[in-house]
Amino acid sequence: MESSKEHISQYIQTVVNNDLLSSLIPEIIACFSFKKLSKNEYYVEEGKICKYFCYIESGILQHSIQISDEGKTTYLGLKNSCTASLKSFLQQTPSRKNIKALSACNLWVISINDFKHLLNNNKAFNQFYYNLIENQIFLIDDYRIDLLTLTPEERYHKLLENEPKLLQEVPLHYLASFLGISTRHMSRIRKNIK
Repeated sequence: MESSKEHISQYIQTVVNNDLLSSLIPEIIACFSFKKLSKNEYYVEEGKICKYFCYIESGILQHSIQISDEGKTTYLGLKNSCTASLKSFLQQTPSRKNIKALSACNLWVISINDFKHLLNNNKAFNQFYYNLIENQIFLIDDYRIDLLTLTPEERYHKLLENEPKLLQEVPLHYLASFLGISTRHMSRIRKNIK
């Protein structure tokens, strides 16, 4: 497990991006515990409270909602990133979405009590969380603008350029849903590229 602690430590150090706060990072790492999810196992189910905030050491977590009996992918949590059903986790209210493992996942999780303690008492964790949320807002903003301004083909090309591994790791229908494209249209786009 030590190499795993090294991964999360490096990740937090990179996100904090402040050498003056480095001495506070071991306290953060000590609050995370290891959790393994099997493929298709839920991290949180709609209607249940999200128990943890997590760092994804390996694997992919799919965020999805049900609309008219059809699952819609809203986000893909990838290796070397953090995720949660954040509102559910922070407010301890039922989640409005499912988060499940698309592949076996190695996660480092932190409870709400430890999370709040660190947020209030550890400057490095406070900086980590601020930087993480700021970056997520940038990504959400870009994603929303792309949905409105790029054609399905352009969104697919952007995915090819930025996250080519996803095409091998994530089933086509989940990627299509994430890009706001029907599975049939996604198949046509892929066929035209080859």
